[in-house]
Amino acid sequence: MRIKCVVCLLAVLSSGCEQPAPSEKGFAGLGNQASAFTKVVPGRVFSFPADHGPHDGFRIEWWYVTANLKDPQGHEFGAQWTLFRSALKATPEVKGWENQTIWLGHAAVTSATAHHAAERYARGGVGQAGVSLTPFSAWIDDWVFSSQAPAENPLTDLQLSARDKAFSYRLRLTSTQPLVLQGDQGFSQKSEQGQASYYYSQPFFQASGTLEIDGKPYQVSGPAWLDREWSSQPLTANQTGWDWFSLHLESGEQVMLYRMRHKDGEPYLTGTWIDARGQTQLLRAGDIRLVPQDTASVAGREMPVRWSIRIPDKHLDIVINALNPGAWMDLRIPYWEGPVRLSGSHKGQGYLEMTGY
Repeated sequence: MRIKCVVCLLAVLSSGCEQPAPSEKGFAGLGNQASAFTKVVPGRVFSFPADHGPHDGFRIEWWYVTANLKDPQGHEFGAQWTLFRSALKATPEVKGWENQTIWLGHAAVTSATAHHAAERYARGGVGQAGVSLTPFSAWIDDWVFSSQAPAENPLTDLQLSARDKAFSYRLRLTSTQPLVLQGDQGFSQKSEQGQASYYYSQPFFQASGTLEIDGKPYQVSGPAWLDREWSSQPLTANQTGWDWFSLHLESGEQVMLYRMRHKDGEPYLTGTWIDARGQTQLLRAGDIRLVPQDTASVAGREMPVRWSIRIPDKHLDIVINALNPGAWMDLRIPYWEGPVRLSGSHKGQGYLEMTGY
């Protein structure tokens, strides 16, 4: 579940707009009421490739890629690329400076000894950032995620690129596997009160290409994961942050888990088990044993960078460890995100995101 902190940027980025940003409630303002925007309700019928594009009427959405990479010598890396769309008004997008959309980009590269992150901002309607469908392309400045495949099936072959002062990467992502609808056929509930998003993924990408970190280039390859989500009010005012896991098992299966933490009461816990053919099973709180273990001091915070995960019905009993415990996204809105290794009943790798600490 890739809910990011876009809404709380609005007060900074939307000066001169027709309406002020709402006061912050819940983590990053994502618990704010959004009655003017389209609600997320069960039973949506997804339509591809149309749903790869923006969704007018919804307040927030994102295109989010993480990749677990290795070079021929076995050095491990992580790469992240994200584009967020945040609507200031529940109206269709227009061209020019009357556009009421803010775009935000995050990119990062992680190794066992280094972590670098960067961000970009853009106003919609003037060509600096956006998402198009024919052909599919998502971009902000020169950070680009674009399809090389036929328009009817654009997510089978894509190029992904980003660069900043201390890092760059250019990767090709390919997959012949089906897309995965998270939650209940794409309706991904975030609380007992019914907050939710529409959520689908492509967890079966294989990535290959070049990555540079601190001036040193590497040829890399490995599994990658795309998340697509959109919503209008995905959190409650009581939810303080989340811990999100995307796991590639060496058996060919994939696991997505998230834990929404509350000011009061137990976390909201759910996930998806994805078999090697792309068939899914919704995981509820009673199916999952997710326990933080060791912590590390990161940016003045104690972060749980080692976790135990058990899913008894799937005979999964693993421990995950951060490749680099210091993978702190030191951006205007900071959070922790980086690659993890799996050990125990199943081997593998994945990504962990932790916010609100």
